[in-house]
Amino acid sequence: MSTQGPQKSLLGSLNSNATSHLGLATNQSGPWCLHVSIPDGLFLSLGLVSLVENVLVVIAITKNRNLHSPMYYFICCLALSDLMVSVSIVLETTIILLLEAGVLVARVALVQQLDNLIDVLICGSMVSSLCFLGVIAIDRYISIFYALRYHSIVTLPRARRAVVGIWMVSIVSSTLFITYYKHTAVLLCLVTFFLAMLALMAILYAHMFTRAYQHAQGIAQLHKRRRSIRQGFCLKGAATLTILLGIFFLCWGPFFLHLLLIVLCPQHPTCSCIFKNYNLFLLLIILSSTVDPLIYAFRSQELRMTLKEVLLCSW
Repeated sequence: MSTQGPQKSLLGSLNSNATSHLGLATNQSGPWCLHVSIPDGLFLSLGLVSLVENVLVVIAITKNRNLHSPMYYFICCLALSDLMVSVSIVLETTIILLLEAGVLVARVALVQQLDNLIDVLICGSMVSSLCFLGVIAIDRYISIFYALRYHSIVTLPRARRAVVGIWMVSIVSSTLFITYYKHTAVLLCLVTFFLAMLALMAILYAHMFTRAYQHAQGIAQLHKRRRSIRQGFCLKGAATLTILLGIFFLCWGPFFLHLLLIVLCPQHPTCSCIFKNYNLFLLLIILSSTVDPLIYAFRSQELRMTLKEVLLCSW
């Protein structure tokens, strides 16, 4: 764990040691380079907000038996993944601040082991978060295109096996990624994984939007209000699709672009300028963990009612 700020918190070894291994010259960016300074307090604040939101989602789904379905299992696991990101960021940032203030004193070896452990935890939560975002898209796709067979396709045993498989793959892959961070293949695997998830979500949600649009056209023809319904649906559907994919790309894309540029242009001045904003990219990932509950969980009326009962202590 470094005392240089939270930039070491998420795959910090990939940002510093890997770039050094690849011959990155960080002082070649020039005076024109824009560097966005992120205060430690902002990391802590967003981390705590994400922590509270995702804990509430997990509690609400656990409490209400009506929410014990595959769809909500996946949402709960997404909340747990985001929760891991929040806890790790808050924990490491707090320890860094205590070390800088001299309040906490620890041996270098112990600090390094703790840093590696938190790196594995955050890397695993990143992989699992992306996986569960993809699984939620697949689940919604099946519920629309195979509505009559949905409950026979997406069963609880299959959902549990999928959840266990994703967590196991996330733990193993994150351990391997942190262990072999010096290999460019690791960075390429992470970038490829992100692009695959982005393509999967874009294809599935676009196809769902097309099917819903066709359904709206059928309703419009029955009610002789084709133009008004079509225009309203297109605007609403396009906005929803843009929000889903836009937030995913804006929050996760810069970090994986950073990793890709480490491989493609480690010594180019423009790339070196981008590397200096690593903290900003991490902040966007934390922001994603605060937005996910708003998109995938709190839009459910029953979950909101359960959450309201939990907050009012009426259980």
